Amino acid sequence: MVDLTLEDIALQAGVSRSTVSRVLNHQPNVSQDIRQRVMDVIEVTGFQPNAAARSLASHRSWTIGLVLPKGVGAFFSDPYFPRLTQGIAQACNMYEYTLGLFIVNSVEDEEKIYPRISRKGLLDGILVQAGSTGDHLVERLIQNEMPIVALGRPINQCCVNYIDIDNYGSSRIAVEHLVKLGKKRIATITGPQESMAGRERMRGYIEVLGDNGFELDEKLIAYGDFTQASGYSLIRDLLPAKPDALFAGSDSIAYGALQAINEVGLKVPEDIAVVGFDDLTGPNTSLSKHQLTTIHQPVFQFGMSAVELLIDVIENGMTPVRELIVNTELIVRETCGAPKDNES
Repeated sequence: MVDLTLEDIALQAGVSRSTVSRVLNHQPNVSQDIRQRVMDVIEVTGFQPNAAARSLASHRSWTIGLVLPKGVGAFFSDPYFPRLTQGIAQACNMYEYTLGLFIVNSVEDEEKIYPRISRKGLLDGILVQAGSTGDHLVERLIQNEMPIVALGRPINQCCVNYIDIDNYGSSRIAVEHLVKLGKKRIATITGPQESMAGRERMRGYIEVLGDNGFELDEKLIAYGDFTQASGYSLIRDLLPAKPDALFAGSDSIAYGALQAINEVGLKVPEDIAVVGFDDLTGPNTSLSKHQLTTIHQPVFQFGMSAVELLIDVIENGMTPVRELIVNTELIVRETCGAPKDNES
């Protein structure tokens, strides 16, 4: 079979070669009718564009980098990151980009990886997980004028494209739900306070307590790291303060806490109501006796939207700064003791 060229597709579709190129490169300035006509010819002929020629013609690599400041073990045990990566990969496939994954465990790793990901022509753009390690990398990439989108709002950067959820507002909804149920001693195990997500979820917790006339009791607060292990160990530090509810900074924290609560003979939700954050199923959640009330965030769609936002930055420049907030919702299940129709 003779390899088809862009000119062949253009001739069969009755359009110019440049129009076919714009369709293949997902450029917006093509009418829907013409775009569909070109795509119909591509489907019928089985045309596959030459990747090398495509890159040379467009001066782009058609590759996106994903930088996650997480250890490999944590990457596979924390259900958030595999689900996020699935969404990112799905969008890359949809828009015909290749995805490169870089996991940064330390500052030393960053020094090794940075020259590779910042090299001109290797990557068209980069997605960086915001956090204590990722924020420094974000700053360096901005200075290098690399198209980037931060996954989560960085703490120390105000002029960066990012996608996030409303961590503050979502945590308020979760804690207010516990207040409405009549809980008086609401404890929390937070996420890391060097991350914006951890800080904002903590801020929502504190403000709801203040709004409802509760004094802030440090004996009801433990500072965790979003992991199941921290939930399991830290809830034991909080139990002597006799909490009647727990707002966990993540589902992983919540499931660790639930395991420890069951082991000491307390009942959920009768003795302690529990609300998590994420609505994700991890490797150990099937061991829990309870269905978790939690804040649902659409992590898969979050990943897809992040790629779409980055493509916009790649094609239209770093300015103006883009800020995209993805919606969440409270999912009421049995760990808070409320029937599902109890929450409007």
